[in-house]
Amino acid sequence: MSPRRATPRPRAAAPAPPAGLRLRIKKGSDGKVAAFALHRSNGTVTVMRNPHPFFPVHDLTHYVVETTLRHRRGFYGLVSEGWNFEDFGTPWPRGPLPDDADPAEVIVGFLDLERATGHRVTAEELNANVADYYAPLGDRAVKCAVSDEALDLIRARLKLLQARWYATAPGAALELTYHPGEDMPDDETEES
Repeated sequence: MSPRRATPRPRAAAPAPPAGLRLRIKKGSDGKVAAFALHRSNGTVTVMRNPHPFFPVHDLTHYVVETTLRHRRGFYGLVSEGWNFEDFGTPWPRGPLPDDADPAEVIVGFLDLERATGHRVTAEELNANVADYYAPLGDRAVKCAVSDEALDLIRARLKLLQARWYATAPGAALELTYHPGEDMPDDETEES
């Protein structure tokens, strides 16, 4: 009788690392923003050409909010899942933002308003606004509470990235990396 061989147990597959993005905001030779490209780890790209001058700081705000708060499904998380720039507005080809999307858009909108008006938003105001926005979803609403410390960190990091953008030479690009649910890399949080 031949010895029985133990049947190896299949190993559980390791969870796939989150799909990442490489963000590339390029200035034209005239110093104005020429293009914003988001390169997915699967090789696909979505590009916005000649965006309004508002967008670099708005998109950097998204980056700082989503990395500092470790959002997985904010703007950049959805793009890493396959959404394109055109999917985030009328006529909403993919439909509205998913109910489980992180509240990055609401938070960034509040910070855009802060920049435009000079009124410094408190964490309490921000959290109340997010709660009001998601109230119609009831129990399905994404929970989010931003502390004063996190809001201060977001502002400090954004200030550094804005300075890097403004210092980017005409014809050059500012490049960053994003991984859903992860904080920004240390080299992106330091002055260069």
